[in-house]
Amino acid sequence: MRPRGGMVYVHPFAEEMNKARRMAALQARRLAQAGWGVLQIDLLGCGDSTGEFADARWAAWKQDVRAGVEWLRGRVGGTVGLWGLRLGATLAADAARERELEIDRLALWQPVASGEQFLTQFLRLQLAAEMLTGGAAQSGVRELREALARGAVLEIAGYELHPELAAAIEVLRLAELVPAVKALSWHEVAAQPEPRITPASQRVIDAWRAAGAHVSAAAVTGEPFWSTLEIAECPALLDATDEAMSHG
Repeated sequence: MRPRGGMVYVHPFAEEMNKARRMAALQARRLAQAGWGVLQIDLLGCGDSTGEFADARWAAWKQDVRAGVEWLRGRVGGTVGLWGLRLGATLAADAARERELEIDRLALWQPVASGEQFLTQFLRLQLAAEMLTGGAAQSGVRELREALARGAVLEIAGYELHPELAAAIEVLRLAELVPAVKALSWHEVAAQPEPRITPASQRVIDAWRAAGAHVSAAAVTGEPFWSTLEIAECPALLDATDEAMSHG
């Protein structure tokens, strides 16, 4: 039977990728059962891909996404969309701006709205590690940023971060990356019984809508499975994504 179309999964950053593999696999199977062809790729320097994490660059990751889309389109013979989580969702949105790529559908899970804030949070992992091993942080976020500006490659939580990748992440503003797609779903996970889209995310959604994008947004109750200590699942997110993929 011919697939309904295809979806390329764009994984999150660093250790979040490993924590999210279970949820990505569960969603991929459900999409496949619903008739979608699904391709999960490991970006340059990540997982089983070639290269080391220090080789990773934002432009190279966008090229990996393009290659995945083209490969899958040649096999499903129909429309192809992108599905991404966290920084992978931001990367998917950035790639989907290219009209020549002809992305029809975008499914975003907890996208990163501010690259600057995300990078700060990642750099703080180094400070936390220093306090655990030495009792006090030997440097601050400002000093780490200054080291990157000097061209230093920093090892953070076991990942070697190249200054070029850090600089590209730093300037990301999701509100400015308006995707050129026909169907766009945005889902977030929150612990509250009555979850809501965060104010920062709502500002991005409003900006996209003002720019002409049609965004379907919703929040579901669950754990932030990309950052929990143990591997976690969020069934409500799977159900909400299934529902969004059945429309549009």
